[in-house]
Amino acid sequence: MATGTHTVEVPVGIEHVWDFVSDMEKWAKLVPGYNAHEMIDEKHSTWTFKGNVGVLKKTVEVEITILEWIAPSKVTFELKGLSDNFTGNGYFLAESIDAENTKMTGFLEVIAGGLAGPVLNPIFKPIVPKATQMLTDRVANKIKLVNV
Repeated sequence: MATGTHTVEVPVGIEHVWDFVSDMEKWAKLVPGYNAHEMIDEKHSTWTFKGNVGVLKKTVEVEITILEWIAPSKVTFELKGLSDNFTGNGYFLAESIDAENTKMTGFLEVIAGGLAGPVLNPIFKPIVPKATQMLTDRVANKIKLVNV
C-alpha cells in the first residue's frame, strides 16, 4: 500500500476551491501522467494514464467513482484498475481559514493486488506521495489563476 497527503494554502475563499475541485473536467488534465478520460455519468469515469513505473513504461486504465460530494468541503473517490490489479481511494478536502484563504488537502492511497502486488507496492511507495503533492499543487495553482 502506498499513500500520499499534501496540504497547501490557497489565497481564495472556500467556495472558489469547491467550484474547482467538485468538477473533474476542470482538473482532470492536471493529474500526473494524464492521457485521457471519459465521463460515464456524473459519478463514474474512466481514465488513461501513461508513465513510468520503476523502469517500465506503462499505460494504465482506471475507473474512478465519486463516493460523495460534501459541499463546500470534500470530494471523496475510489479507484479501480481496469488494465491492472489495483484499488485505491482519495479525496480533496477544503477548510476555510478565513473569507479569503482556504487550506486544501489532497490524499491518495493505492494498493496493488494479485501476483504483482508484492513487487508493485514498494515501487508505488515513493511515487504516490510525489504524485499527490504534484496534483494538489497544480490544482491550487490553477485555482489561483482562475480567481485572480
